[in-house]
Amino acid sequence: MIPGLALDIYEEADRNAMSDAMDVMVAAFDPIYGEAWTLPQLAGVMMMPGTWLTIAHVDATPLGFALVRSVLDECELLLLAVAPLWRGRGVGETLLRDSLVTARRKSIISMNLEVRATNNAVRLYEKTGFEYVHRRPGYYRGNDGQLYDALSFRLDMRM
Repeated sequence: MIPGLALDIYEEADRNAMSDAMDVMVAAFDPIYGEAWTLPQLAGVMMMPGTWLTIAHVDATPLGFALVRSVLDECELLLLAVAPLWRGRGVGETLLRDSLVTARRKSIISMNLEVRATNNAVRLYEKTGFEYVHRRPGYYRGNDGQLYDALSFRLDMRM
């Protein structure tokens, strides 16, 4: 674990938190895949009920973030990102596990997510107990025009 790692949860749009998330997003998402969101997209989702943004940081340096949206007793992990220099140190797993704890506290019984099939995060999701649901061939179109399959995963949190 990283000494001094702290998590802050935002359930309403917060300019500084969204700025931190955007800094991580720009660094973390390879532009070839076209997966990074814009600030207006992030702000729009943060205005929706049931949404929370968790920022992982050491002092004032944002290391990663998780964005989750819930509806009734289900939620979806919309985005999980870790700045490249901080990968492999448990930041992503810490954010994911904290998102699950927050979801349980909100009486949510399942978390869903979708991820590009070639994304290394697939291993993290499987390690955390998410189960493969299905593959969507050619679901994502990269900025290079290439199509990438999406994998859907689900975690039943009642177990």
